[in-house]
Amino acid sequence: MTRFRFYLPFTACLLLSSLSAAAAEKAEKNAKKEVAFGIDVARRGLWQEARFRFEQATTINPESASAFNNLGVTLEQQGEFDKARAAYDRALELDPKNMSIQQNYDLFREADEKRNRKLKKDTPPKPKETPPPDPSAPKGEGPESRR
Repeated sequence: MTRFRFYLPFTACLLLSSLSAAAAEKAEKNAKKEVAFGIDVARRGLWQEARFRFEQATTINPESASAFNNLGVTLEQQGEFDKARAAYDRALELDPKNMSIQQNYDLFREADEKRNRKLKKDTPPKPKETPPPDPSAPKGEGPESRR
């Protein structure tokens, strides 16, 4: 009977660890399905659906570099460059040696730098603002009276 008391907690721990491993495996499999479906719809130009699928995959498996990489591509396509950069950064953090992720990030960074240079070039300088008139100044004095 004493041995049974010792084996029961040990058996329960083994059972729980195998269940959690099975759940993690199932989650990873589901995340891969979401990524595959997202890639399929992205190839058809359905970017909103692709984004949804990649976001689902990152929620299911927050360790999926592939999901974050593909989410980055989708966000870039939708013009959400700050979010795209964050997704690429996360993908590289998870899998720094992955050449596909590195290549996507490098292309994104190059295009983003060009966009930022163009924005700076196309943005006219802000006009100098004249200070509001001093209400305590006597009438006839101040910037308006010097015309």
